[in-house]
Amino acid sequence: MKLELKDFFPKKSLGQNFLLNEKILEKIVSICDLKKDDLVVEVGSGIGNLTKKLAEKVKKVFAIEKDKRLVKILVRRFQNQKNIKVVEGDILKINLKNLGIKGNYKIVGNLPYAIAKKVIQKFLNARPKPKLIVVMVQKEVAQKICAKKGKLNILGVIVQMVSEPKIKMIVKKENFWPRPKVDGALLEIKPKNRRLENHFLKVLKAGFAQPRKTIKNNLKKIFGKKVTQVLKNLNINPNLRPQDLAIASWEKLANFFYQNNANKK
Repeated sequence: MKLELKDFFPKKSLGQNFLLNEKILEKIVSICDLKKDDLVVEVGSGIGNLTKKLAEKVKKVFAIEKDKRLVKILVRRFQNQKNIKVVEGDILKINLKNLGIKGNYKIVGNLPYAIAKKVIQKFLNARPKPKLIVVMVQKEVAQKICAKKGKLNILGVIVQMVSEPKIKMIVKKENFWPRPKVDGALLEIKPKNRRLENHFLKVLKAGFAQPRKTIKNNLKKIFGKKVTQVLKNLNINPNLRPQDLAIASWEKLANFFYQNNANKK
């Protein structure tokens, strides 16, 4: 069953921008390094073009789609394909364990830009984590996630603490239908075997509370009057701004904060 685009109208409210370029779809599949025993969770399966290519390579594809209209299309299109399970629902609310997925899975998809950050953070903090995440996101979001010291931001630190992200290619907006206002980027994320702890997030949020201010001023809220001495003891320049601080330094700060508070209990 082939979908005629003239008979379908994307929902702007759901951020629907479909990737139609066959070469880019094939590029996504190649980056996923798919194996015959892989389970793939595809986020936002849309009209099923990527779904079909994924299913040719793996044991099973769970095609997650929120739009009821598209769910009907997907069910009809893949009704005879046993290794594709179409699931209607919001990926941010779905519990993969309820689908029988307990591990050994990969996340793939062309993410609606409005929820891209939340989707990535959800699966980087999942138990168990996916083996790999390969997603299309807004170019600026991908650049923030992969930013280096000097241009770091809170999203970049969070993602890089628990994974290895890499921009594999920039995808021009002309490759999507309907055409979005900005270019996309294909992002490969390799999760690490670690989680984001609450004390780390607390220090990070305080440190980035006012990005134009120095670390010393931002961290007064949690370290008090001793903040300058704390930073010096950890070999961190108190006058740096948060974007200039290496991820290893954020980790040292978080560990100190945790140990200091644990001793008070």
